Amino acid sequence: MDEAGEYGVDIDVLGALTVRENGVSITPTAAKPRQVLALLALHADQVVPVSALIEELWGEQPPRSARTTLQTYVLQLRGLIATALEGTDGTRTPKDVLVTLPGGYMLSSAGGTSDVREFDRLAGMGYRAMDAGDFPGAARLLREALALWSGPAFADVEGGVQLDMETRRLEETRLCALDQRIEADLRLGRHRELLAELTVLASRYRIHENLHGQFMLALHRSGRRGEALSVYQRLRATLVRELGIEPSSALRSLQRSILMSGPENPAESPETARKRLARVG
Repeated sequence: MDEAGEYGVDIDVLGALTVRENGVSITPTAAKPRQVLALLALHADQVVPVSALIEELWGEQPPRSARTTLQTYVLQLRGLIATALEGTDGTRTPKDVLVTLPGGYMLSSAGGTSDVREFDRLAGMGYRAMDAGDFPGAARLLREALALWSGPAFADVEGGVQLDMETRRLEETRLCALDQRIEADLRLGRHRELLAELTVLASRYRIHENLHGQFMLALHRSGRRGEALSVYQRLRATLVRELGIEPSSALRSLQRSILMSGPENPAESPETARKRLARVG
């Protein structure tokens, strides 16, 4: 509830799309109005150009009736908003929630919640904690940020060009937070607790070098040096076969470090190796 005592728009896109006004769902079931709401919700409180909405709905070959049809979808969404606003004091109307502006439309959140904004806030605090050497704080904040994800972004929306691009961007932000959370846990000596998670991640992200490097480090620190080196060989084979490239210098440095290190002299993490190599470069 905002300061004026009215409910705003609460938005969840990090998983299934859920948009609520006054605590009531305004998420349509029809595919194309759902796409429109998804794009407006992601960019809440910002104008989304009509051209971007048309490209999302119809790609590079929209029908002549595209603008008229888009207006119909907007009217349908305002109908759902009107239902959600029933019983309120009437100071906020459907046109105040889904606003028509020059060149586009805007979903006005009026101080409501957004899981993307909360993720960005928590992840940003986590990154700052990492930079400050506060690894317990970083691990906690990044874990809270990642807990906001219940599945792939827009999991139940058939995305077009715009939403597909945004989904990839959001997934990259999730992977960055995950990478840093695992790095913080490694710095805290939680290598054994990480093994099961990293086994799954290395299988899912077959060419993600840093996740494989973290898996190698966790295995090595758990006394499983041979398995750590096998992870490197599998990754190298995949990179050469699928992309025609060798592993990065940081990962090669980690492999050499594992080859030369004993349990009493553990290998450095991929993050540390990257920073050291950057200083040398």
